[in-house]
Amino acid sequence: MFGYIKPDLPNLYIKDSVLYRSMYCGLCKSIGANCGTVSRFTLSYDMAFLSALFHNIMNEDVVIKDENCILHPIVKRPIAGKDSISETTAYLNVFFTYYKLTDDIEDLKKGRFKRSFFKSGYKKSLKIKPELEKIVKERYSELIKLEKNNCDSIDIAADPFGNMIKDISILTLQEYSNEYTKALCYSIGKFVYLIDALDDYDKDIKKYNYNVFYNAYKCESYDELLIKNKQEIEYVFGSIFNTVSNSVANIKFYFNHDLTDNILLKGLPQVTKKILNKEKNKCRKIHTKF
Repeated sequence: MFGYIKPDLPNLYIKDSVLYRSMYCGLCKSIGANCGTVSRFTLSYDMAFLSALFHNIMNEDVVIKDENCILHPIVKRPIAGKDSISETTAYLNVFFTYYKLTDDIEDLKKGRFKRSFFKSGYKKSLKIKPELEKIVKERYSELIKLEKNNCDSIDIAADPFGNMIKDISILTLQEYSNEYTKALCYSIGKFVYLIDALDDYDKDIKKYNYNVFYNAYKCESYDELLIKNKQEIEYVFGSIFNTVSNSVANIKFYFNHDLTDNILLKGLPQVTKKILNKEKNKCRKIHTKF
């Protein structure tokens, strides 16, 4: 996704840091094997988080072995083994990249050349997971339509991305899907869309890009937006975090869920706090290192 689903590092256990890295490396290997090397460059820890979440809910253990990889050919690193969940997440990463670039083409009228590099991986993924691609494609189409119509409702604008992650969870979790997993994944998608819009506020205004917070509040700068509307924006994100907390409390996890708890209950609020305190664009790194 966009690099905002991050752990609260000071409170992350070493064992969970190792798990998170190993799942990231496992996804990287899976993408390279199934979708091509170029597609690896778009991998984010967001996908590692979704993989960890789905493994835990579906009672699928993660097998970690010390292996070499293309970036570490001499010293072996702990790498999570490939399974159906990690493969699904790898294909999902490719679809997200392709349609995110498609959205950029719609917004910025550029990026076709960049997207062409990922077309091969996209086609390979489409042959194997067409039902997953259908979800991403349809929800991005809804999002683009709302943006073209200059939607000024924060909830409505974030709805396609929330539904996208919810639909993906339903498809992946199958019989493990329930009202709480759906609510959690919807909230994760909504958070990602809104925090990205908030973080890009000034840049979007400068480039005349669509931004739901601008359409809702009509403020000419991020400073003005926070001065006039910070409390209301905090309420929007607070509502999301309440749903996340309630959902997590009611989902059955089969393994220790310190990692996902750290990210969901501490990491997301921490990222939001930094951006609302104007530490903008420091929160996002596509390849987060820790």
